Amino acid sequence: MTDTSLLPSGLTPLLNRERAILEFNRRVLAQARRADVPLLERLRYITIVSSNMDEFFEVRFADAIGAMREATDDDDPQRDELRRVAAEAHALIDAMYTVFNDEVMPALQRQGIVVINHAERSDAQRAWVAGFFAREVQPLLLPVGLDPAHPFPLVANKSLNFIVKLGGQDAFGRENSIAIVKVPRALPRVIQMPASVCDNGTQAFVLLTSVIRAHLQELFGGRPVESFSQFRVTRDSDLEVDDEDVGNLRQALRAGLTTRHFGQAIRLEVVASCPEPLWRFLLDQFSLPEAALYLVNGPVNLVRLAQLIDQADAPALRFAPLQPSWPEADLPRGSSILARLRQGDVLLHHPFQSFDPVVEFLREAVFDPAVLVIKQTIYRTGSKSVLMELLLEAARRGKDVTVVVELKARFDEEANINWAERLEAVGAQVVYGIVGLKTHAKLLLVTRRETNPRGQVTLRRYVHLSTGNYNPKTARLYTDVGYLTADPGIAADADAVFQQIASLTRVKPPRHLLTAPFVLHRRLMKHLAEVAEAARNGQPARVVAKFNALTDAPLIHALIDAGQAGAKIDLIVRGACMLPPGVPGRTDNIRVRSVVGRFLEHSRILYFRWGAGEDDEALYLSSADWMGRNMFRRIELAWPVRDARLRQRVIDECLVPYLHDARDAWDLQPDGSYRRAGSDGVSAQQALMGRFAPRA
Repeated sequence: MTDTSLLPSGLTPLLNRERAILEFNRRVLAQARRADVPLLERLRYITIVSSNMDEFFEVRFADAIGAMREATDDDDPQRDELRRVAAEAHALIDAMYTVFNDEVMPALQRQGIVVINHAERSDAQRAWVAGFFAREVQPLLLPVGLDPAHPFPLVANKSLNFIVKLGGQDAFGRENSIAIVKVPRALPRVIQMPASVCDNGTQAFVLLTSVIRAHLQELFGGRPVESFSQFRVTRDSDLEVDDEDVGNLRQALRAGLTTRHFGQAIRLEVVASCPEPLWRFLLDQFSLPEAALYLVNGPVNLVRLAQLIDQADAPALRFAPLQPSWPEADLPRGSSILARLRQGDVLLHHPFQSFDPVVEFLREAVFDPAVLVIKQTIYRTGSKSVLMELLLEAARRGKDVTVVVELKARFDEEANINWAERLEAVGAQVVYGIVGLKTHAKLLLVTRRETNPRGQVTLRRYVHLSTGNYNPKTARLYTDVGYLTADPGIAADADAVFQQIASLTRVKPPRHLLTAPFVLHRRLMKHLAEVAEAARNGQPARVVAKFNALTDAPLIHALIDAGQAGAKIDLIVRGACMLPPGVPGRTDNIRVRSVVGRFLEHSRILYFRWGAGEDDEALYLSSADWMGRNMFRRIELAWPVRDARLRQRVIDECLVPYLHDARDAWDLQPDGSYRRAGSDGVSAQQALMGRFAPRA
């Protein structure tokens, strides 16, 4: 699984990035097989893998398919690697359907939750389905018979469709045999049947595809349906907008959103029973090679099974609800958060601790007459956001509100454009970052007019920084760390970051914050060099880092160099990791593990030790993964944790438990595969839930 391309001779070969992404999804799929995971949550993991694979094809694999089409040398190593990636993607999707069909759904059936196909339905159930089809489905379907006047219709990305082969002749005596039925997105993909037609205690569901399949004949006016299949096409969904070549980025992106659904076709999914002539016809229509065909044993979109999870009445088959704790010791409920920050910094560990203090921090600033200025970055906040509503209210109240909205946050572009327009409408200053760079930093700055002890009027700034997004919903699902401070140095640096993003002028480099693409990569390389030098000199040398992905080659080779010098290195990498650990003579001192549990690991924590002195170590929190895009094509932040108590908290909560996790952790092997670290030990996430559980 190594990728030797673009490597100088003598350097350790790196693992292939695309295959590393597939390995991550194998670890997620493994969650669907765990007996200790509630059944509906096991189904949810399947839907997560299905969604992840959609994005893999939409974004990561688009270039790979293009390269396979253009390559002419069958022995080309890159072409061979792409073939292996494609084969592994096929195998992973086959495994996903096997777990779905053979393990999860039978187990749910034993618990009285069933998805009933047409052959299994009772007469009463068939009558109910027929009525549902006639009332709510058939009026929205319009079959398109193909002929020179009715060409193959434009099929949107990931939409549900049927291809049908018809016998006989049409109303005009012609033998055009192929028809396409496009299924509107407005129709629910999973429908719960009423209790009146179900066995006692059974919750019965039908899939929309099964409803349409059972009544497909009724759409064609008596012409016999000889064969059919549901199908779905996945398209390249990267928005190609040249920041420097457009006059208004927001308008260009909004225009691009209308065409995203019809990008280059990448993958075709049909059911396994689809006759070969039909799938070959579809491949030809989408100009796809046979390698892009996925014959699946079930619905072509397992993501939509999330609707079943939401509708099923079975609390015992879900994770027990998480009740994040309010940090009462640090922020007494009902007291002023701004006043508390004048006494010292506050650290919030989500989702174990509530995200509400962040909302209350902003709410207090909005309604405090002494607060003059609020500045915030927005990357992914969702289409509904209490934080954005508060920013709107701040602008209405006459405060100086500046919001850096990242319009190119993939798949959140439309929501962010809508928020930007609403903010501008009430007088907020909205900027879209720096041309060519995504603003991925998570930063909120509040400036307040205050009177100091000497009676002088002064301005004081308060800051929130985070490893994760300003999204209360994902703050309950992702592990992240938030940091609240009134430290004058960090606050001044935060203000300088906003000034640079908004004005594009050169500002004095921040003293405390590490910013990408200006300083962060260089500082990380410096710390790794210091660790390597300390190891060569027999001094304490240690790296412990936690992030979502490790794909930046210079950082990888700096880690390898430090490890070869004798430094002990532990990396906790949730997703793609291209560094092969444990290679004899090269990466013996490096351990890489991935933790996949109930929550999505999202926090970025960086610890370096390069000597025995108090000043020979550093601990940072960061918004950035160790990827080239984060280091050079995004605005990112890392900030030091200098408060001794909070430093210890970060180490004790965000690093140590994950190094010792023996339930949710996987250890990366030299060949790129992963081995589960244990199945009956302690889970870091479970331990943290216990630590922060609200006390009675």
